[in-house]
Amino acid sequence: MGSCHLLECLNRRILIDCGMFQGSRELAEENGVAFDFEPAAIDYVLLTHAHLDHCGRLPLLAKRGFRGEVIATPPTRELVRLVLVDAAHLQEEEARRHDYPGRRRDEGGGRAPLYTILDAFNCLDRFGRAAEYEQPVALAPGLRATFFDAGHILGSASIRIEVNEGDRVRSVLFSGDIGNTGRPLLRPPAPPARADLVVMESTYGDRLHRSFGASIEEFYAAVCSAVARGGNVVIPTFALERAQEILYVLHQGVERSRLPPAAQIFLDSPMAISATEIFERHSEYLDPEAARMFRQGDDPLHPANLHFAREAADSIALNRITGGAIIMAGSGMCTGGRIRHHLRHNLWRKESAVIFVGFAAAGTVARQIIDGAEHVRLFGEEIPVRSTVHTINGFSAHADQRELLAWRGGIGGCDTTFLVHSEEPAMRQLAEHLQGYRVEMPRLGEAFDL
Repeated sequence: MGSCHLLECLNRRILIDCGMFQGSRELAEENGVAFDFEPAAIDYVLLTHAHLDHCGRLPLLAKRGFRGEVIATPPTRELVRLVLVDAAHLQEEEARRHDYPGRRRDEGGGRAPLYTILDAFNCLDRFGRAAEYEQPVALAPGLRATFFDAGHILGSASIRIEVNEGDRVRSVLFSGDIGNTGRPLLRPPAPPARADLVVMESTYGDRLHRSFGASIEEFYAAVCSAVARGGNVVIPTFALERAQEILYVLHQGVERSRLPPAAQIFLDSPMAISATEIFERHSEYLDPEAARMFRQGDDPLHPANLHFAREAADSIALNRITGGAIIMAGSGMCTGGRIRHHLRHNLWRKESAVIFVGFAAAGTVARQIIDGAEHVRLFGEEIPVRSTVHTINGFSAHADQRELLAWRGGIGGCDTTFLVHSEEPAMRQLAEHLQGYRVEMPRLGEAFDL
């Protein structure tokens, strides 16, 4: 899924997000095709948050002619820098890997990266004003945008755009990704009281999450069991929000003697390490209790026995550990990054455990393991799946069906709901529960007169 919506009004063209498709190779190839609009004609990009599927094609947009202004909250601005530079680095590495055999045979060619690190840095020049929650940002006479806390990741927002045309005012609210309430680090979503139209994500529109408390208990039990068996615990982790939330849960587990005191915790992700530092700098955006802990000098994101693995050599050294390690590494869907090396060294070991704590798109290695694959292919090798596999969806940063319906039900004045950003079965199930509303499920490239 790659989120990108174009709104045209008052002779302005506004993109809400410019995300990258993630999942199967076929989806990934969609990222390089031409946009359905002229990038140079876009006046503004409003970013809901810093996940790759919402900001990942910004460098490509700028590379192809966009010269407008990007507006986002202060934490999103910092996190986007991390995400885009990391994505560009991975693309350059992938291109070099694919290109090397061709160069060796003097064939030339090879696979070019979607964009380079320089492209990523260049697009950051397009960032202009910072948006604060519930403070309207003027885009043009009669046109303004207001950001509201979406409770999804640090700095995430739902964005309401209000248009005055003559004596008529119309507003459309883009949900972005809506957060899962009751989690320890972030405040709950706080949407506006009214909007005429809502464009709403529906990622988990077909299911309910397990309670967060029960999920923590399951997590502690899975960790303790693997350590007791003499194995390692491998946690594929999204660098933004999920890594920090798991660090918080580990901190609480160590403090309350719920986890083995000798277990060594490794955060093996340079981006997650840097993102954790950004969380610490923007603690005012966090849940009041977490913010209080930071103010009092008790860092809730730094459990005892935590080790940061920034360098590749540090990551490689972890593969020599045969037991008692809790290893968090990206990517969360196992589509790249250091997690694939840790799976290669632990997935075949019965004493180890792999714990999934986030969404896995169809076609990814993570989804294959979750769906019960007996083998997965990593680095050209078939790796048997013998470790214990746990899927704990209560950690999800996305609202479940009940919370999506509650979020939508709290917005008055709305006559139409557009469901987006989901696989079709989830979207259709959510639509069935939105009784009393006109519901649309747009196809890619479809246009509507609002």
